[in-house]
Amino acid sequence: MDSQGVAISMVYPIMKTIVHKGFDTEQYCSYASFDAGLLSDVEARISAEELVRLMIAAAHYTQDDHFGLHQGEIMEFGDLGILGYVMMHSRTIAESLAAYQRYNVILSSGFNLEWEVQGDDLLIRLFLEHSGQMSRHCVEDMASSVYRLIGRLSNRRILLNEVQFSHEAPSDTSPYTPVFGVIPKFGGEDNVLRMSKDVLSYSVMYSDSKLLGVFEAIAQETKDGLMPASVFSEKVIKWMKKCIPSYFPTLQQTAESFGISTRTLQNKLKEEFTTYNDLSIRVRKELAMGYLKKWEYSVGEIAYVMHFSEPSAFQSAFKKWTGLTPGQYRTKVMKELTERSS
Repeated sequence: MDSQGVAISMVYPIMKTIVHKGFDTEQYCSYASFDAGLLSDVEARISAEELVRLMIAAAHYTQDDHFGLHQGEIMEFGDLGILGYVMMHSRTIAESLAAYQRYNVILSSGFNLEWEVQGDDLLIRLFLEHSGQMSRHCVEDMASSVYRLIGRLSNRRILLNEVQFSHEAPSDTSPYTPVFGVIPKFGGEDNVLRMSKDVLSYSVMYSDSKLLGVFEAIAQETKDGLMPASVFSEKVIKWMKKCIPSYFPTLQQTAESFGISTRTLQNKLKEEFTTYNDLSIRVRKELAMGYLKKWEYSVGEIAYVMHFSEPSAFQSAFKKWTGLTPGQYRTKVMKELTERSS
């Protein structure tokens, strides 16, 4: 597992579930030989192995062989901290899932998800960023919580076509039906939730572009604070900025400039909890904000320099990044400058 480990807040849902079941958290901490004092240190992080141990201990303590499954059932956005609020204010389920991918490292450097569309189906795969197999309780917690949150985000009843787990089936499989509506397939290659691809386009009920901009800024700052001091991604960012305004480099062009394959480039960035797409957005966002502070450039000219297909595409992207249109951002900057000079 990665040295960044898991945020101590990932233990809070365990404690909440224990209380929900009518048990005492202090007695549980004693039973699990866990220092409860860590819970008051918001900056604390534990190893992924320790989180797995605490989940297994909670299952034994409560005598619930489906503890992880039931924990996911009562997951709330607040349990995910700043990540939950970014998801909650995204525009669509696709953007919300992308936010989960992008900022999940804030909570855990090990567990994450990815998705793909196959025909009419959307497949959400849950996995470990590093080698190893997820414990049954952790993967079932993640599966049931992701499924619950998608339903709450969209305010719709989401039908699952299939649930697949890589672990073997427990002796009692009846608790899965009330949660997923189907009995999972066990012993598969991956941990997968399969549903209609239409889910990706569902609007998020709580979407608020202004709040999204605020929470994303906090999430990015928190994520940056977890990254190593000397990083490969900074070199990639400098390369991208050097290429503009001549052209905006592709993944292939960037890999070639560093003398490595695209797979190696992606893996090196993944080790630093980022992706080529994340860096592309960051570069464009930073440059766009800089150009918008120079009144001599029109929005159309900036869109051209940033290699957007048309001004409307730039305006949509900028609003997604900041919660403001380019015009609104310029008005905000001008207002701040006026207030400072007065």
